[in-house]
Amino acid sequence: MSTSSTTTTAASPFVLLPSSHARYNERFPAAADLEQALRQKIRGEVRFDDTSRALYATDASNYRHIPIGLVLPLDEADVIATVEICRHFKAPLLSRGGGTSLSGQGCNFAVILDFSKYMNKMGPVDPVTRTVHVQPGIVLDRVREAAEKFALTYAPDPATHSRCTIGGMIGNNSCGIHALMGGKTVDNIHSLDILLYDGTRMTVGPTTEAELTAHIAAGGRIGQIYAELKRLRDTYSALVREKFPNIPRRVSGFNLDELLPENHFNVARALVGSEGTCAVILGATLNLVQSPQFRTLVGVGFEDVFIAADHVPLVLTHKPIGLEGMDRLLLDALRRKQKALADLPLLPEGRGFLLVEFGGATQAEADERAATLALSLQTITPTRIYTKPEAARVWAIRESGLGATAFIPGIPTGWEGWEDAAVDPTQLGSYLRSIVALMQEYGYHSPMYGHFGQGCVHMRISFDLETEKGILDFREFMDRAADIALAHGGSLSGEHGDGQARGALLPKMFGPELMDAFRAFKRLWDPANRLNPNKMIDGHEIHEDLRLGADYNPWQPKTHFAFAEDNGSFPAATLRCVGVGACRKADAGTMCPSFMATGEELHSTRGRAHLLWELMQGEVLPKQWKNEQVRESLDLCLSCKACKSECPVSVDMATYKAEFLAHHYEGAHRPLSHYAFGRIDLWAHIASFAPRLVNAINNAPGIRGLIKSLLHIHPNRTFPRFAKPFTSEPRPAQPTGNADVFLWADTFNNYFHPSTMRAAYQVLTGAGFRISLPQHHLCCGRPLYDFGLLNNAREYLLKVLTALAPQLDAGTPIVVLEPSCASVFRDELTNLLPNDPRAAKLRSQTFLLSEFLVRYAPDYEPPQISEKIVVHGHCHHKATMTMADELKLLRATGAEVKLLDSGCCGMAGPFGFEKDKFDLSQKLGERVLLPAVRANTEAIIVSDGFSCCEQITQNTTSRPKHLAEVLAQPSQQ
Repeated sequence: MSTSSTTTTAASPFVLLPSSHARYNERFPAAADLEQALRQKIRGEVRFDDTSRALYATDASNYRHIPIGLVLPLDEADVIATVEICRHFKAPLLSRGGGTSLSGQGCNFAVILDFSKYMNKMGPVDPVTRTVHVQPGIVLDRVREAAEKFALTYAPDPATHSRCTIGGMIGNNSCGIHALMGGKTVDNIHSLDILLYDGTRMTVGPTTEAELTAHIAAGGRIGQIYAELKRLRDTYSALVREKFPNIPRRVSGFNLDELLPENHFNVARALVGSEGTCAVILGATLNLVQSPQFRTLVGVGFEDVFIAADHVPLVLTHKPIGLEGMDRLLLDALRRKQKALADLPLLPEGRGFLLVEFGGATQAEADERAATLALSLQTITPTRIYTKPEAARVWAIRESGLGATAFIPGIPTGWEGWEDAAVDPTQLGSYLRSIVALMQEYGYHSPMYGHFGQGCVHMRISFDLETEKGILDFREFMDRAADIALAHGGSLSGEHGDGQARGALLPKMFGPELMDAFRAFKRLWDPANRLNPNKMIDGHEIHEDLRLGADYNPWQPKTHFAFAEDNGSFPAATLRCVGVGACRKADAGTMCPSFMATGEELHSTRGRAHLLWELMQGEVLPKQWKNEQVRESLDLCLSCKACKSECPVSVDMATYKAEFLAHHYEGAHRPLSHYAFGRIDLWAHIASFAPRLVNAINNAPGIRGLIKSLLHIHPNRTFPRFAKPFTSEPRPAQPTGNADVFLWADTFNNYFHPSTMRAAYQVLTGAGFRISLPQHHLCCGRPLYDFGLLNNAREYLLKVLTALAPQLDAGTPIVVLEPSCASVFRDELTNLLPNDPRAAKLRSQTFLLSEFLVRYAPDYEPPQISEKIVVHGHCHHKATMTMADELKLLRATGAEVKLLDSGCCGMAGPFGFEKDKFDLSQKLGERVLLPAVRANTEAIIVSDGFSCCEQITQNTTSRPKHLAEVLAQPSQQ
């Protein structure tokens, strides 16, 4: 959103800009005809619906522009056709990478080309020339993985390396941690295949004088381009040498310095960092560099971040391949968000830190370089040399920076804007002191972290972007901060580009003559100004088109959940998403399983959060809670809760989904499956009186098919078999005098897998505890959340709290075997009943079996096991608790234990049973879990989650075991 008036204040020379709300609901006049023309020619996907437009309305910046439409090209032919059709309709175009741009260059009122779904291929790595050709949509980590097979790498590696695309990196001139080793993106481009808005295709790269002369002599559009580039070089070369700061991280402006003779008139590199304003990239040939196969990381602690910055020049004399810095505020942010708590103690003592990485041809060489640095600093400050596993954990702290500092409970939100300036490393300490003094003037605060070795420091400053005064202060601060950076010989941008965040400041840095040169460079490539218009050059103002703004007034609906950390506001909860796109990774972790399966922004945590935020604005997406397109986007959310822990700002899509569905179906008919799956505890309780009969009925050929048809269950799924519940079994008398523990009889283990309950009972009594069980049927209501049956869920929880009153009053530990049920008591319980003191008690008294044994039975010794153990962690276990205690117990058996990085199993309660989700469920299971189970037929497969076990047993011959069953078996040696 933008601001809403044109008033000024005495404190600021800037004005609030007129609101741009009116154009948000306007469409490109010929949008319908443009869409139809595209659909006739494009073999990929064309999307002009409101949902897609809302989905791509913002990137990771402060800005918001509703696009005209979206094209996902299948190949180059699609791109060429899209440009041709847009040219016919005079429609602007924006090439978008991973959507993680922080300066606003990734959103515009344009037709957006998203290459990430289809144009993400790469050719073979050539280890001789050290090059590889790629399409623009390929993710950086895929390139690095291929290059590492030859001990090569692509040097620039921003923190978003698991999801940023090469096309986006070229657009922004990205850098990252190891740019110290191999330079920025501009330094690692061999050539570019480009398409201009007028249809001209070119392959550009370094150009000899003879080649330049030949191009000009050939005439035509290409000849004109080279002639004008030569004129720009000859006219402005002296000024470029004078005005372009000679620092490692000058990213601002167009790269006219690459046209200088000493830089081989490299047209490809001149286009790097042009943010899609000059050409559409069809492909790129990248230069690869030697990748040190042996690396050692050193942590160095200082009294504060300024002193850490002062020591950067000294550390650089030791020739590290990476040199990062961060301050205590980043660590404080992680502590407040309960993230990386086990990793933070790895850092040496201090309030400012440098992370220094060395590479070598051997581990001994890398270690020696690290030891030399540590020795040189031993009389100055504490250091720590890390093992390889420790180094990975420490790097994760640094890479969490942007997300970890963007949203911190209890602290004003940090925003981008002045998050990217760079100076010469020798000036870094002075620059940081000056910027912090300026922030203090305005009452701002921000953690600091980034690429200290190249003088580039990132910040998330607590700008007020919701009031007139706050916005004018923000604009004034930006102007004064620019003066400070330039006074230190710096660049306005050191990595993220100019876009809209810093475009208006470029005249300060380069002066009027070079700005004329920049405009001429832009007009040369894009005379019609149709490629990402109003970015960088002659762009919109820094405080225009804000996502928030002085007129930000979202719908504030009444909600079932408290959203306490978001001040009770659902819009504030959805605003947590700052667009860093960690949910778009596809190689590790759990978040976001549906995106891993489909590759669709619509099915990412970020995409869903953006849609829900847009829904609260009521400008693009209609019908509020009744919006069917938003429901469809949430339909493939598996409610795995991984985003709650893996998302750096803890977006909790499972909760948002439950809240949305609760309102979506208010006063409306629900599918029968909601009641069948959501109230499974009721049906299981009824079936428990005659489980064999119910199983026989369920599996009778005619009845089985009818039930599956009525409930939309896939034909390949089999019904879990009911069993006689454990709570109805006779149990031996227990000795008195032992400590009490309450064993929760969850629906899944009690009515389907009573052997697990039996095993847990044996383990707990064997460990010396006296066990009590529920006296009547109780259920936490876990399946109810999948369907937004929140009124029922509240009733279930109140019933549980009443039944457990004696245990809660006595402080009795409550052991829960099913991780998803434990997560209800750890998470949803206090969110639904925030003011009930009993809820807080139950939350604090709930333990998984592993947690309980480690905490309350420190002398417990598990049986000795000789078999290999392969562990699949339940999503809720990893998201709301930790696997550490479970792994500790399993390793104490003496067995070889492997924890799979298998993400979500794909079953996710009722999700995997549904007919229209079966294929996606199977795809997720086959990603890691099921192949790993089949490859370990002799191993013990440990999986505590009922759904996970169902996915395994319905797709393999293995019978997984719960931790309780493993601990209850006799020792094998």
